Amino acid sequence: MNRMADQDDLAPAPVGVRWHPSTTRLIVIYGAFFLLWSIVLIGTISWQTTQYLDQIVGEILQQRVHYLASVERVRLPLMLAATSELDLRGVMFYGLFDTRGAYLSGNIDRLPESLPPDGLIHPLPNGVQAVNGEHSARALAVALRLESGDMLVLARYTSVADRIGAMTRSALGWALSLMLIPGLIGGFLLSRGPLKRVRRIETAIQPIMRGDLGARLPVSDRRDELDMLATIVNRMLDQVERLLGEVKGVSDSIAHDLRTPLTRLRTLLYRVQQQSQADDPRAGMIERCIADVDALLDRFRALLRISELEDLRRRAGFGEVDLGETLQRIHELYAPLAEEKNIVFTLTAAALPPLQADAHLLFEAISNLVDNAIKFTPAQGRIELCASAQAAGARIDVLDSGPGIPASERQAVLRRFYRSKTTLGDDDGTGHGLGLSVVAAIAKLHGYCFEIADNAGEGRSGGARMTVYCWPCQDAGARTT
Repeated sequence: MNRMADQDDLAPAPVGVRWHPSTTRLIVIYGAFFLLWSIVLIGTISWQTTQYLDQIVGEILQQRVHYLASVERVRLPLMLAATSELDLRGVMFYGLFDTRGAYLSGNIDRLPESLPPDGLIHPLPNGVQAVNGEHSARALAVALRLESGDMLVLARYTSVADRIGAMTRSALGWALSLMLIPGLIGGFLLSRGPLKRVRRIETAIQPIMRGDLGARLPVSDRRDELDMLATIVNRMLDQVERLLGEVKGVSDSIAHDLRTPLTRLRTLLYRVQQQSQADDPRAGMIERCIADVDALLDRFRALLRISELEDLRRRAGFGEVDLGETLQRIHELYAPLAEEKNIVFTLTAAALPPLQADAHLLFEAISNLVDNAIKFTPAQGRIELCASAQAAGARIDVLDSGPGIPASERQAVLRRFYRSKTTLGDDDGTGHGLGLSVVAAIAKLHGYCFEIADNAGEGRSGGARMTVYCWPCQDAGARTT
């Protein structure tokens, strides 16, 4: 990413957009398995029911065809007519055909072509053609060759089995709809609770990400997996806070305790310098010693300053800051210094919204950036202090025409005491490598983002661009592009 355009680039995406709750996933998986198993179960029941009913129909047909085959040929048409009259439901079909397949009697109009005269039960998917012109649905039929050479055909609708199968499938559809729809609705409602808790945990993590190790994750009374995880993280944060506090305390104590003997050493060196003769050859050495002690004291003051900025409780003193006035004061303060180096130093600030910030810290951060720009920009160079109003808040840029910071060192220059040789160039080596660390700490304290990038483009040949995005950022602190 080459730049940050607006607040949407920095704000975290909603939890529900990025993730799928495990409760919903489990319900969907369970619903899929339930649906598959229900289809298999109902299908098996329907198939077994159909087979059972077809078996009964087949046994009835075989019993009747063997009975009718035993009836005398002369009486057979009358017997078929009497049997047909007893079929009140109209599900039985009888037919008697001669050796050539011509119709003799019964309610079957023609001999089914695919029905062999073997005395066995055969399915007729397309049914039989009745003498009244009706055509049945699926049927079971049996054909038997009589001693006279005629063929006797009996058929029976399987409407009962078919209706039972249709009722079973309909019941399956209703059962699934009545179970899956409430299940999906219930799963959605059940997933909202954990998702809300995850959002609360995410909200609680934001201060921790900004460096407030005193914040903790919320723990409910449910004592479930989320609470177990939150408790583990809280215990870890307790240990991290304790260890970092001990390290910070030792570092602050060392920096603070060494200031007193160094101050006394400087005082003694100064007295020796004052008591020395002007032509004393040791005067130059004493002056260098005093300069080195001053440099050490400046480093310790900067370290203690960073430690003070890392205490997030200072936010309680924030107030409304006029950013335009602050930038104007900084420009007036550093314009003479830039003029001494023949550097063009300009200020561009449109109508800027007020900020909720610490005015002194904001002044210090921007001053450090301008001071660095003046220090590393060669003569006849140019520095621009720009500020603009964005949709999310104010944006402050410090642009210079110096050597810039190599991409490989942009993360390193944020570390304490790191000083880039490429950036220093022919500089005399003054400075302690703490200026950008102070800026990053101030940005983090305010929840802002501090970005280091190139100044190339838009007619500029190169240099560094230092940008402070004055709006709440997820990754508050320093970043590089």
